[in-house]
Amino acid sequence: MKTTFVYKEVNGCEIKGDFYSAGVSFAPLIVYIHGGGLIWGTRGDMKKEQITLYQQAGFNVCSIDYRLAPESKLPAIKEDIQDAVIWLKEKGAVKFGFDPERIAVIGSSAGGYLALLSGTFQVKPKAIVSFYGYGDITGDWYRRPSPYFSKMTTVPEFLAKQLIQRNIISESPIEKRFAIYLYCRQQGKWIDYAAGSSDRDFLMEFCPINQITTSYPPTMLLHGDTDEDVPYQQSVMMSRELEQFGVDHELITIANGKHSFDNQMNNPIVIDVFDKVIQFLKDHLGD
Repeated sequence: MKTTFVYKEVNGCEIKGDFYSAGVSFAPLIVYIHGGGLIWGTRGDMKKEQITLYQQAGFNVCSIDYRLAPESKLPAIKEDIQDAVIWLKEKGAVKFGFDPERIAVIGSSAGGYLALLSGTFQVKPKAIVSFYGYGDITGDWYRRPSPYFSKMTTVPEFLAKQLIQRNIISESPIEKRFAIYLYCRQQGKWIDYAAGSSDRDFLMEFCPINQITTSYPPTMLLHGDTDEDVPYQQSVMMSRELEQFGVDHELITIANGKHSFDNQMNNPIVIDVFDKVIQFLKDHLGD
């Protein structure tokens, strides 16, 4: 059963989460952050098969929204994820009856990036799982035109700007927003649209790879080595940096894996991947 709640409101925009109970009192919680380049997506994007899989393994699941770019910029998005974790620990645990000391954050793509960013918060999760996320937003892969996206139909700037809303939003389907992301990747303008500044010193605050300490949570990184959107090297570099600080971590490489490989829930390789994820979560959150 799904329970929808509001964890914060900003200028009339309610930012929501969906809670799915494991049916076990004081069970651990998985917080899921959707992808979409920070530009589109909703809490409803989490696949039902994955929710069921986690529930059957004894985990509560909470899929959350956050303010979307470019109407909101990265500082506001980071603030939403911070506030969601705090709300769940302080209020959600009482409301839903889960263990506030056993929270993991999982995300895919941009959600994986935000999951990694949560490891830099003052109130941290106990474990992190990043599906094809990234730790560095200052690299050329986001600052220069993408060869992969440049092969697609060119999106003119006026069309991308037409899709930007006057008010802040916290949920949107891909159909209404993908053109904005496509324009950004074709022109190398994602930083400008999502962060609002290309200043390197400013961006460092939003690069998990530059903020790892020995207190960073145990982390699992999963990435296909032929990812056409987020470079596989992003997870490799994150893994190396976690190693430097002695942080418990695993890097799972999916041979010939593309972006969003985890959508293929009937694929034996993906089934094995989720077995590993669940074991990692049990090891660090307890059964």
